[in-house]
Amino acid sequence: MTKLPKNVRIGRNGRVGILKKVPRDLWEHPQYKDRSKVIERSTGAINVTEGVKIARAMLEDLEQEFASARSELPVIDHETPLGSIAPQEERPEPQALDNRESADVREMEENASKEEPRPAPRRREAEITRRDILDAAMEEFAAKGLSGARVDAIAARTRTTKPMIYYHFGSKEKLYAAVMEEAYGGVRSKEQGLHLDALPPEEAMRRLVEVTFDHHAEHPEYVRLVSVENIEMGRHITGRQSLVERNAIAIQTVSDLLERGAKAGVFRKDINPWHLHFLISSFSFMRVSNRYSWRAVFDMDLWDEADVPAQRDMIVETILRYVKP
Repeated sequence: MTKLPKNVRIGRNGRVGILKKVPRDLWEHPQYKDRSKVIERSTGAINVTEGVKIARAMLEDLEQEFASARSELPVIDHETPLGSIAPQEERPEPQALDNRESADVREMEENASKEEPRPAPRRREAEITRRDILDAAMEEFAAKGLSGARVDAIAARTRTTKPMIYYHFGSKEKLYAAVMEEAYGGVRSKEQGLHLDALPPEEAMRRLVEVTFDHHAEHPEYVRLVSVENIEMGRHITGRQSLVERNAIAIQTVSDLLERGAKAGVFRKDINPWHLHFLISSFSFMRVSNRYSWRAVFDMDLWDEADVPAQRDMIVETILRYVKP
């Protein structure tokens, strides 16, 4: 058998993985203190050549993780008497490792001082790969839904492999949840980039409605993804606190704008920000989600370029009339 690189092994299930010792100086770090001091991870690959390639990337990511954790440790004052520094806890002997793995661990300990932090360019490469996967997955899930989408097809759209997708996201369901968060994040980021506080209330409201309308029109994949998740009864995004917090900003944006307009005497004081957000979003969403059924039933294309400006003006005018005193 071809000699495997250091810290790369083949598990009992035949899949290539990594076996890496946590550096001694990180044993007291909260991220590793209550965990095994030997990290084992699988690449998911059976093919040795492919598995080794993925394993190398995983090890480089792990080195970056160590470097990041190391930067969070307190700086030791070298003038402090050595006796006042608490000794580090001894690493317990691994319980579930076979003889070969124990030898690997001993070799890791002997060579720990030779390990070098992963260079920043490799970290950027990992971020690019993750971004590439998310973009491809968004297209696949938007076109085929969660049940119809295939990880093989997502990998084929990218410059990476199926095992690497599982390495970055864990499962198809977790990748789908990450895509949903990314989709919601797109519209929220667009709203936050408007700097509405710098505009008069009425102009700010107009701008908010226009951008919401335009974003839905420019990103039909977002509408399809949200429609799919509603078919799934929201089970893949329920409980994701980061998603809740990010979307709460949308309501806060509307609330702040309404309050500012009310103080200026140009908006009513009794408007529920949730209702207003719903009104703006529903029109922008439906003209995308119902485009084909609308055309089949009414023989009218909601995306007719000649009619789109009138629709955009209509929703803007509707909202501005609704908020007036």
